[in-house]
Amino acid sequence: MSIYPNVRFLKSAHGPGDFCEDFGAEVAFSGRSNSGKSSAINAIIHRRDLARTSKTPGRTQLVNFFELAPGERLVDLPGYGFAKVPPAMRDHWRRLMDAYFGSRSSLAGLMVVMDGRRPLTDTDWRMVEMAAGRGCLVHVLLSKCDKLTRNEARETLRRVRAELGEAASAQLFSAVSGEGVEEARGVLKAMLAHERPAAEAEPLTQPWEERG
Repeated sequence: MSIYPNVRFLKSAHGPGDFCEDFGAEVAFSGRSNSGKSSAINAIIHRRDLARTSKTPGRTQLVNFFELAPGERLVDLPGYGFAKVPPAMRDHWRRLMDAYFGSRSSLAGLMVVMDGRRPLTDTDWRMVEMAAGRGCLVHVLLSKCDKLTRNEARETLRRVRAELGEAASAQLFSAVSGEGVEEARGVLKAMLAHERPAAEAEPLTQPWEERG
């Protein structure tokens, strides 16, 4: 059962003038277009189709606002991954992100979803730095960890945490196996309460079958 039974879509914003009223607390989710961001949001909120997926990277360049509870919002930021996207769309994304992070006083935290097989791209770092630079809590979800062996996942998590340092916390996550979903829910709840998430849990508390 969802911890937010009354979650509802509020609006989509193509530009800063379309953003929701800036009050209460909101947590934003960002990630490359193929990182599994939509699946992560759906798993954490326990709603199958809250966040819609797109087969074309960069197709959706909107900021989507959802009300989780009165005064609490989840914000689905447009995916990035610009190999096949026109320059005008890349420029729009940059301007939109600069406006969002520069204007939202209600922003309490950012979750950055990264494919655990290819984490910490240049744009991932930009998202972390934009949020951390304004004193916002940042938490990284290393998604699709079910596609890694246990040792590969441990090493990826160790390396990412070392590279992030104090800029962000990180955990393993899989919307398929359920690995890390409860931990991520706890982080979301803490961020909305303007609290620093609890100490990072030991990785792989729910082991999966070794692959290849």
